[in-house]
Amino acid sequence: MSWFVPGRVEVFGKHTDYAGGRSLLIASQQGVTASATDGPDGALPGTVTARSTAAEGDVQLVAGEPSELPAGHWGNYVQATIDRLTLNFGALKPVVIEVDSTLPLASGMSSSSALVVSVALALADHNDLWNNPSWSENILDRVDMAAYLATIENGLGFKALPGARGVGTFGGSQDHAAMLNCHSGQLGIFRFAPTVAEGAVSLPDGWTFVIAVSGVLAEKTGAALQAYNNASLQVRRLAELWSSKSGGSANTLAEVLAEEGAREKMLLWAQQDPLLLARLNAYLVEMEQAIPSAIEALRNGDVEGFGQAAQVSHENADANLGNQVAETNALQRLARELGAVGSSGFGAGFGGSVWALVRTDEAEAFAANWLRAYLEEFPEHSERASTLLTEPAESAHRV
Repeated sequence: MSWFVPGRVEVFGKHTDYAGGRSLLIASQQGVTASATDGPDGALPGTVTARSTAAEGDVQLVAGEPSELPAGHWGNYVQATIDRLTLNFGALKPVVIEVDSTLPLASGMSSSSALVVSVALALADHNDLWNNPSWSENILDRVDMAAYLATIENGLGFKALPGARGVGTFGGSQDHAAMLNCHSGQLGIFRFAPTVAEGAVSLPDGWTFVIAVSGVLAEKTGAALQAYNNASLQVRRLAELWSSKSGGSANTLAEVLAEEGAREKMLLWAQQDPLLLARLNAYLVEMEQAIPSAIEALRNGDVEGFGQAAQVSHENADANLGNQVAETNALQRLARELGAVGSSGFGAGFGGSVWALVRTDEAEAFAANWLRAYLEEFPEHSERASTLLTEPAESAHRV
């Protein structure tokens, strides 16, 4: 059995998910396909042969046994997946997993999360985990499934399912929510910690997202890991600041700000630490200005208003969140100069990609001109930079 899992384009909601905030997401037409077939006769339970069309040679893995793969290797995501499924649902049948991807790697489109989700779903079919009592008692729908699969990466527990060593990222479940719960032609609206699907807004006909991959790798298991995790740790520090000053307790920044008078108090208290103040402002601008404006604009069919909200979001990420680099700023600027109605960096940041919303009949020409203009400024990225087109696509499905 094979599963196709799309990539995720975070249209709005930069680093809001683990803070308990909201995001506006689409699933991409590109994605990862994982197939699971029986392992060789005589193989022990929990043994996995993993292979990828993008890499030479098989990867041999055993559930519960540390691999010797280097940091950043795709096989580490497979290892984390089989370890967690084994812990939560029992020994897995020997299996051969084949992985194919049409997603650009380390682009901010969540190729690593798509790998985890596709492998987990293929293994769930192969082992009939859907009828495992631990699965059916804890994972009630696709929203639960997204939240659970996110914990494979961050190592946290989910309901009665204990956590295990993840892949070293302190992220939320935004990627997984989009991959499992978005729909064709729509931007899904989600709130997190816990994950809640709040609805969707339609993209007006005749518009397409063009994605520009900067060529600056956004590897959560590579050089950008510390910067990515620092953005998450600053949110934890804000919650701890509230607890220490107010005597209250909250698990997320969203819970803190839901308390009466908390917004004003937090803005005052965070002034003692410029990093905390910037992180708080990054969350507030995205949640209170950019996202509501974008949703309202789409509901009114106002693509210009949507583009203005995107400008606010990108500038906020650059100034307050600090997750943009020279290349993503240049791509966003060039997109607007070339006529995109809106554009913004997205994903974890510190590299990765930028989206631009353009008319469908102009998308291919726009993509070529955008990439050409970008490489004139950053020729050193000519081997990695690329563009692709996507409309809001359907979520994960069997193929």
